Amino acid sequence: MYISRIKMNQLMNKTKEIWIGGFALFSLFFGAGNLILPPSLGVKSGLDWWIVVLGFVTTAVTIPILAIFAHAKLQGTLYDFGKKVSPLFSTTYCLLIYLIAIAIPSPRTAAVTHEMTVQPFADSGAIYTSIIYFVMVFIFAINRSRIIGLIGKFLTPIIVLILLVIIGIAIFYSPSSVAPTTFKTPFVDGLLEGYQTFDAIGGVVVGAVIIISLNYSSHTSFEARRNLIRKAGLIAGTGLLLIYGGLILSGSLFSSTFTEKASRIEILSGLSTQTLGNFGTTFLSILVALACFTTAVGIVTGTADYIKGICKDSQKAYIITAGIASVIGIIVGSYQVDFIITLAVPALMFLYPITIVLILLNIVPEKYASKQVFRAVVLVTFLFSIPDFLGFIIPRENLTEIKNIIPLANFSLGWVIPACLVFIALNLRKNNN
Repeated sequence: MYISRIKMNQLMNKTKEIWIGGFALFSLFFGAGNLILPPSLGVKSGLDWWIVVLGFVTTAVTIPILAIFAHAKLQGTLYDFGKKVSPLFSTTYCLLIYLIAIAIPSPRTAAVTHEMTVQPFADSGAIYTSIIYFVMVFIFAINRSRIIGLIGKFLTPIIVLILLVIIGIAIFYSPSSVAPTTFKTPFVDGLLEGYQTFDAIGGVVVGAVIIISLNYSSHTSFEARRNLIRKAGLIAGTGLLLIYGGLILSGSLFSSTFTEKASRIEILSGLSTQTLGNFGTTFLSILVALACFTTAVGIVTGTADYIKGICKDSQKAYIITAGIASVIGIIVGSYQVDFIITLAVPALMFLYPITIVLILLNIVPEKYASKQVFRAVVLVTFLFSIPDFLGFIIPRENLTEIKNIIPLANFSLGWVIPACLVFIALNLRKNNN
């Protein structure tokens, strides 16, 4: 009986640890700024909402969770993801990741806060919201207040609960008509919109922090740790799938109530109002603003920590970096959310494919991912991503000929097949030798 109780306690402790790890991972990827994406997709997808969900989940859930699995295998830092290509490449990649983080997702949180929380109640310019917002971000970043962490722990469960209520009401009390889809390729549109969550980038940046934070006291072996992370990742992935999928479905069910030109913020707010009423919408807006703020502080702090590390632990470098990140946040955050999302597209078309490839190469067994394979696959991915990148900068008709030659290039996925072929060819060559 005594032995059985010991085994039962051990089992309960492991189960508790898995669930804690799952909720930690869920909180990592569940950014409040991302909430504006799924409902908008749903409104545009119509009855094809489930196809859009498959695409969105691929890049917004599956790839980020695989990034955590890759971290479990590497047990290292962001630098380790690309070191097999070359030290120069890995350093450049890290700098680009952090630069993008402070230039797009961090300012976007200020824009979301203004449009959801300030604009409906006060006739003030976005620049004023952005200034106040990032002055506060800078103050919290240089003081490294624990309040932010505590707020984050309470905010996520409350927001999730409210979203589940919205989804439930939307399913049972939605209008009878659904607007037709405006997507020509629902799966691809969902997949590319998943880029905007920045979760794959988030996975490679802070995945190591989450893993180290998990209590491994009873999981000393590599297999035990990997098993824990996989189960925690499954919990987090399931949670994200339910929330994202539910919001896309909700948007689809209420699609007939929105105009074709409705912005992402208008759709989220409108969906909230139609299901929760004005009070519920106001409450959700305040919670989202607080959650956005904690995200911005986390991004600025993480970036400043990285620069501090490469500058021989210089506190001056930390403060300067936090200041620069906040100034960039003020400038970019003063624009509309939809403009910032559009602004992010070229950078994501360039950086996201490389990030996905690095995640996948770090997942596969070592015998299939030599330095030669890393270098060749990353190089090919980079080269074939250039037309996708340029397609959002210059007129697309100028790229028609080259896009017609490259498979899937017309869907902004021209890198996929070449990268796969190079990976297969190099491994077949190796096996034949």
